[in-house]
Amino acid sequence: MYKLLIRPILFLFPPEFIHNFAFQFLRFVFRIPFASSIIKLFYDFEDQSLETELCGIKFRNPVGLAAGFDKDAKLINELACFGFGFIEIGTLTPKPQIGNPKPRLFRLKKDRALINRMGFNNEGVLEALVRLKFRDPGIVIGGNIGRNNDTPNDIAFQDYEYCFEALFDVVDYFVVNVSSPNTPELRELQHKEPLRQLLSRMRDRSRSKQDPKPIFLKIAPDLNTSQLDDIVEIILETKINGIIATNTTTNREGLKTSDSRVKEIGQGGLSGIPLGNMSDEVIKYLKKKLPSDVSIIGVGGIFSAEDAVDKLNSGAKLIQIYTGFIYEGPALIKRINKAILKLKRNDT
Repeated sequence: MYKLLIRPILFLFPPEFIHNFAFQFLRFVFRIPFASSIIKLFYDFEDQSLETELCGIKFRNPVGLAAGFDKDAKLINELACFGFGFIEIGTLTPKPQIGNPKPRLFRLKKDRALINRMGFNNEGVLEALVRLKFRDPGIVIGGNIGRNNDTPNDIAFQDYEYCFEALFDVVDYFVVNVSSPNTPELRELQHKEPLRQLLSRMRDRSRSKQDPKPIFLKIAPDLNTSQLDDIVEIILETKINGIIATNTTTNREGLKTSDSRVKEIGQGGLSGIPLGNMSDEVIKYLKKKLPSDVSIIGVGGIFSAEDAVDKLNSGAKLIQIYTGFIYEGPALIKRINKAILKLKRNDT
């Protein structure tokens, strides 16, 4: 029903408008008595065999919602009703910021893709903190953190540490985002020495706590093998818990959308189907290079149960969806979990 009736109507309007409208609509719907139970009945899928333990955290299933969808933690309890095993909020920054000028989110329908240059628009970590204190404790939450646009890279660690301290008691794991293409010079933090220093600081912050929280690094799909080798070396040295592979890409090769339209849209990170193979290749490479105790969360181009299984077979232990959720609708989560369950039963 979503693809035949709802999506065609939604896609008549600008994507950021629809995103905001959907949030308002869901907030309204979930105020209706028994709405959450009805939505769970249609979309949620539970089986004990889907439970996945990672870094000491028990996930009810391996399908998560990627960062960027619910940046400010406004609909965590509601979105969990659609069957997600975990939800990642953010990217959050210390100070509120409006992000880049609009329009900044674009659909490439022929490619089943999105281009965004949002620019870490969020209400600030302290606003999210207030909401997170009222979340359902049974939902696994990841905190994706970054720096403000006006923070120089040489003191960017201060922004990450601020967000880490603010969120420590209300999230289950952290994601250090240095790979968004939409914040000026942010990807320079992926270079060897800046990244080593940043991750060392984050590791030390976590280890200073009585109950340390897992730390993941979110990387770009555009890194070459030499850069990936540097990241592997740093992960082994700093002993952080894992990698999220991958963020959006700046690559525009092989798109079905016309060159003129792509040029008109301009800069931004590309997500969706064109990202799938790129993400898979990065995951496969990292899987060969990293020891088994370093976990990989796979994201990028997951539009079907088959795409999800490919990510897992490539070496991911958990997966996340975003653009596929928009194009395919909430039924995608159940389809993926059923396919994973079938795969597990066949393996046994």
